[in-house]
Order: sequence, then C-alpha cells, then structure tokens
Amino acid sequence: MYSGSSDGESHDTSTQRKIPPASSMLWVRNLRRYIGSGAGLGSEALMELETKRILLEIFKDKQQKSQEAGTIPSFYKKAYFAPLFFVQKPEVGSISQRVQKLAKYRFLKKQSDLLLNADDLAAMWVCLRENCVIDDATGAEKMNYEDFCHIASICTEQIGPKCRRFFSPSNFMKFEKDEAGRIAILPFYLYVMRTVSLTQARIDMSELDEDSDGFLQASEMESYISGLIPNLAQLRDMPEAFTTMYCRIASQKFFFFCDPHRRGKACIKKILLSNCLQELMELHQESEEEITDTEQAENWFSLTSAQRICDMFLALDKDMSGSLSKQELKEYADGTLTEIFIERVFDEHVRRCKNTAGNSRENSREMDFDNFLDFVLALENKDTPEGLTYLFRCLDLQGRGFLTTADIHSLFRDVHQKWIEGGNYELCIEDVRDEIWDMVKPSDPLKITLNDLLGCKQGGTVASMLIDVRGFWAHDNRENLLQEEEEPPEEEAQ
Repeated sequence: MYSGSSDGESHDTSTQRKIPPASSMLWVRNLRRYIGSGAGLGSEALMELETKRILLEIFKDKQQKSQEAGTIPSFYKKAYFAPLFFVQKPEVGSISQRVQKLAKYRFLKKQSDLLLNADDLAAMWVCLRENCVIDDATGAEKMNYEDFCHIASICTEQIGPKCRRFFSPSNFMKFEKDEAGRIAILPFYLYVMRTVSLTQARIDMSELDEDSDGFLQASEMESYISGLIPNLAQLRDMPEAFTTMYCRIASQKFFFFCDPHRRGKACIKKILLSNCLQELMELHQESEEEITDTEQAENWFSLTSAQRICDMFLALDKDMSGSLSKQELKEYADGTLTEIFIERVFDEHVRRCKNTAGNSRENSREMDFDNFLDFVLALENKDTPEGLTYLFRCLDLQGRGFLTTADIHSLFRDVHQKWIEGGNYELCIEDVRDEIWDMVKPSDPLKITLNDLLGCKQGGTVASMLIDVRGFWAHDNRENLLQEEEEPPEEEAQ
C-alpha cells in the first residue's frame, strides 16, 4: 500500500508535474465573467462599479490631455507630496463634483435613517417608565444593569436595532449610581435626546456645507438658523420681514465665539460643542408662565433681544448712514464708556473704508452692523475668553501683549474724569491701580497679560473698571449691591 521505488523516480515525477494557471480553469473564467457583468450585485456594489468607471474615464481623459500638451513647458507643476489643503477642489459642474455631492448625500441620508424620531423617543420613554424601579427613599425612577439590558431588548423589538447603541455597558457606566448600583432613568433619557438632537444638527449643518470642508460660512449659518425658526416655539410670532435680520444677528454670535481668528468660517464641531447652540435650542421650550422682557433679553437668540439690538443701532445711527462713527458710538450705554476706549475699538476692530459717493470723509472709519454686533457681544460677555480677548486688544495701548502701570493710569484717567463729573467723591488713581494689581496677581509683577486676566477669574471686572464709569461704580458699590440682592422684597417679607 505504501510501496515506492527506492531510487526516488516516483517522487521526481510528481514534483515536475505543473499545476495549470487559474485563468485557464473554466469555472474561474465563468465567475469572472459573471462578476464583470454586474449580475447579482446589490445597489451598493453597482454604485461602486459606476464610480470606478467614472473615475477611470476622468483619469484617461487627463492622461490624454497631458500627452497632447507634452511639448508645452510647465512652470508651476504641482508636487506629488502637496499637503491635503493645497489639493485643488473639483470644478463646479464637473463629474468629480457631482460624484462628491452624490456620495455626501447618500452618506448623510444613511446617517439620518439611523436616528430616532419623535415617536421612537416617546416609545423609549414609555418603555423606561414601565420597566424601572421606584426608589423608596427619594421616589426617583431607577434601573440597575439587569433592568437596563431588559429594557434594551424590549426597545429593540419595538423600535428596531437603531436604538441598541444607546444601551451599551459604557453608556451605563457614564451615569451616577446609588448604593444598589442603579441609575436614574431621566438623565439617561435626556442623554439620548441630546445625542439625537446634536447628531441631527450636525447632519443639517453638513448638508449646508457646500465645499464639504467641515466649516460653515456666514450665509450657510444663516440658512441653518432660518430653517430652525419654524420649529422654535418662542419665535413663532416673528414678523416675516424681520427674519433675515434675525438670522444675521443670531449667526454673528456663533462666529464671535467659534471663529476667534475671524477667518469668516466656523468649525461645525466647535459649533455643536458651544454654549451658543444650547442657548438657541432653549427657544424650543414653551413657557407656561409669562416671561418678562428682562428675562428674554438675557438670551441673545430671543426675539426681544434681537429687536433690542436693532433699535439700539438705529438710535445711535443719527445720520441714517447704516454705520456708526466714533461720535455716534460714544452715546452707547448713555455715554458711560471712555473716549480712549472708543478710539481703541476703532483702531483694533474697525477697518478703514475708502471714500464712497456722497461721503466727503476719505479713508474714514465707520463701524458697520456686524462690527457693532461684535462690540455688543464683547461688552455683554466680558467674563468669557472671547469677550476678554476682544477687550484686551483695546486695553493694550502699545500693542505689546501686556499692560503696565502706565497703561492702567492712562486708561483709568478718563474713568476718573467721568467719575468726578458725576458728582462722586475724589479718587486716587494710584490706589485703584494697586487694587487692580491685587485683583489680578500677575505672574510678572511689572505687567499684566491676557493669561493673567483669564486666570484671575476677575478679568471682566477689571476691564469694566478701565473702560466704563458705570462698571467702576458697580465694583465700588459691590457690597451694597450684594446686600440688596440678598434682601427679600417687602411684599414677600410681609
């Protein structure tokens, strides 16, 4: 059975036998012909083949043009190792652009189909409440990990597999647990709602991102806000004629906080993580009680706030030119801002404009509406890094990146003058300067930097003391103001 020649002839014969190539086999040829025809492939595979065919045609077309123009010298030939941001974008209307738009549309459509809709969220909330446990001590509705897994299986049956990703062990561990290892169902449900909301917002913004670079320009951001208005309960009564102006005002806050380098475009990821979007989404809520004008004005995106900004600009624009001069801006906040600060605002944040028809002031500086919005945002958000950065550039008189005692003395001199004109007691500028130094506690005892102001947590107060006599008055009377806030109203006390 295991017989073989001793001289190895049989072994040599077997090793010399050649295996036929795969291309000569009949079943291989049939299989390749079947795949090449596209029969039996799904829509995704067909789309992939079509995309490859289009790209191959583009490559052959470029190669043919390159051969025809081979005799023409090329002086600006691109390097093959050019960075990604130097790669030329596809031409408008070209096949490459159409393929890119189609791929983007299909991807966003697929991501949108994976989101939970309003009915799915309602069904999940019902499932959570029906399968939770009531805490005897607090009355809160909670669930342990076993309940969590049980609810996951029920939701998957009722809603579908798209809700399964929310019921992962890592998500369960994100929430605070009691002594029995249970988590409250309400924070978990709010987490699901916020995740769905942010994902939907990212999809909507990506659809408006024409060049697909992950950034939104001002017009694209305004389009996104315009699409949100019908769904925001507190903006339903907005006059249609005011919609364009409202979108411009609302968009400017996103760019003030999400575009610090003023490049004219804001990163979508940064927009989603900013407090601005959360503040805008607060307008979804319908309040049962009447909201006062003061409370509405605190939200930049409220209709009351937007109208307030427009009325303020129109009141300052005495000559109805559509822009503000230095003299007109001095009337802002009842004229409490110092003259040197207004000058510095124009120097740092207002571009010099050329002479136009009907304007005799050549190369004059006028603050347009967008610059005015940045100005108001900086003054109303002095404690934020973005607002304080805006103001620090104005305080830095020499443009050196730091403030000296001489700068503090020059800045506060105008505040001191307005303080005396208001009938207040005499001040010693040196004492105020020393107090500011004690508040900031700079790392270098001879100068104050922007990082020092951000680190001391009182940068907004210091800036107010140096640019606004009303801000200095509020700091000087802070103890009395604090006491008035703590005292209950007379009606409540009775």
